[in-house]
Amino acid sequence: MTDHHHHHHHDNSEPLAIGATAARVVIGLLTVIGIAVVIGAIALWPSAQHVDIPLPMQSAGGGAVETEAGTVVVQDVGACGSTSIGKVFADKPEPPRNNAYTCQRSLITIDSGPHAGNKTLFEIAPGPGQPDLRAGDHIRLVRQTDPAGTPLYSFEDYSRGLPLTLIVVAFIVVVIAVARWRGLRALLGLVFAFAVLVVFLLPALLDGKPAIPVALVSGAVILYVVLYLAHGVNLRTSSALLGTLTSMLLAAVLSWLAIEVTHLTGLSEEQNTNVATYIQHVSITGLLLAGFIIGTLGVLNDVTITQASAAFELAAVDESTSRREVFTAAMRVGRDHIASTVYTLVLAYAGGALPLLLLFSVAGRSIRDVLTGDAVAIEITRSAVGGIALALSVPLTTGIAVMLARPFGSKPVRKAPPPRRQPPSRHARHARN
Repeated sequence: MTDHHHHHHHDNSEPLAIGATAARVVIGLLTVIGIAVVIGAIALWPSAQHVDIPLPMQSAGGGAVETEAGTVVVQDVGACGSTSIGKVFADKPEPPRNNAYTCQRSLITIDSGPHAGNKTLFEIAPGPGQPDLRAGDHIRLVRQTDPAGTPLYSFEDYSRGLPLTLIVVAFIVVVIAVARWRGLRALLGLVFAFAVLVVFLLPALLDGKPAIPVALVSGAVILYVVLYLAHGVNLRTSSALLGTLTSMLLAAVLSWLAIEVTHLTGLSEEQNTNVATYIQHVSITGLLLAGFIIGTLGVLNDVTITQASAAFELAAVDESTSRREVFTAAMRVGRDHIASTVYTLVLAYAGGALPLLLLFSVAGRSIRDVLTGDAVAIEITRSAVGGIALALSVPLTTGIAVMLARPFGSKPVRKAPPPRRQPPSRHARHARN
């Protein structure tokens, strides 16, 4: 067996002997960016500020709303107007007055808190937005006290702890069963990403820190941990990470430009209006910007990892190919990926905006007014910014990966031509005969 055949068996994580200079450049860049991210995180770290609870989220006493577990034991339609509505009692509610009206009555047992084991009564007039309770339903109750100190209970929401836990467990089991250790590492990365949002991003925005640096630092921290955790510490992952970080920076610039040019306010969404009303020091456009940047991370990560893997694998399959040939082949894969992922991006946003689009469809307004209104324009801009960053991340990441898989200074290994077969000699022909 000739020497050139020995080069075709490679380790999955590092398929080629990488040029030392190219490796040093990428590792050096990622180290510098990492140091900048750490410095940024320290500079932007939120202070231990105290923010008053917004009025709609306060209890009657001005504090945080406290909830308890409850179970619907009796549900019927009958005479309403009892004085026991929301109050705590041990056995039966007070009967309604003579001039009673008809509504849905719910007898609830209180399962937690200081009144556990007692009951309370709900009377619910049927209508849009009202809960349709059934006997056996597990619910959450808001516990408050009136000015006289009497405890009062009201409906908060359905209790979803068990079904949500089962859905999440099913998700974890399927991911680990199919992707094994890599799936487990990806799930750990997901937990870390959520922790970054809760511990750093949201408190920093609440502290009035500038949105773009906060979102970029948060995104970079998430990417460093998630990519290396899920895909291993190697140059293939490093090329994807460098491509994703660059694309995220591009997405941040595009998001800022898009919001400035289109004058998006975000005030068409109720949550943003509540933030503007009750937490006035938080910038709504800043929130929009942070949402745009963080929202692109998942899909960028998906595309860049695929492109890096494609470039390295193509380079490993045939060491005689040039950088241009590897880049061209990997870009063919990338174009298919862009086409499918743009659909994913736009349809995900459209799915989230379905109730809004439904309302607009019956409003009798022109399609132009609907599309250029703040609420729909936000989704269009978010999709467009994500799509541009996504499309540009493909050649960017592919170029970085190709330079690592085929570093400058390395010569493509040209395969030796197969030896020409000599015609059989006269003696061999005579022997066969």
